[in-house]
Amino acid sequence: MTMRDPDQAEAALTARLDELGIAWTSERHAPVFTVEQARSVGTRLGGAGTKNLFLRDRRKRFFLLVADEDTPVDLKALATEWGVRGLSFARPEALADVLGVTPGAVSPFALMDAAPGTIRVVVDARLTEHKLLLLHPLRNDATTAVSPEGLLTFLRACGHEPEVRPLGAPGPTQEPHLTE
Repeated sequence: MTMRDPDQAEAALTARLDELGIAWTSERHAPVFTVEQARSVGTRLGGAGTKNLFLRDRRKRFFLLVADEDTPVDLKALATEWGVRGLSFARPEALADVLGVTPGAVSPFALMDAAPGTIRVVVDARLTEHKLLLLHPLRNDATTAVSPEGLLTFLRACGHEPEVRPLGAPGPTQEPHLTE
């Protein structure tokens, strides 16, 4: 995959959200690269902040973890829970090649151009408890808010069936508890 111009990538994303009937709103801000920086920027959008980790295991399989910004993440514990070995952060080159984004812009929205079945997507069940989720729209100088249901609809429409599960607790995939 090649890197796209951030404006074109964001326009393609918002067009896809509109096509799927997913309500969204965005705002621009200074570029951020960490959860702490994102918190310091502040937003008028409301909603839960997220951390999005692009990971790989020893067998070079890719994973995208979409977690509540306050959920502690222990890669060794996740590896055990997920039944994989050597879970670590994917290299920046993989971000560009597989997701088409740069460090700091990792987002489940990047899956719109990733081949179905190439990335295991795990969504923190805590995120389904919020009305809105804050995510990067394929760039790290903006934030887009969507509902948890909208995010799950988006992922499925892109051919990536998300595993919604509590992090740090072993067990089967859980269905999200969403209210309409």
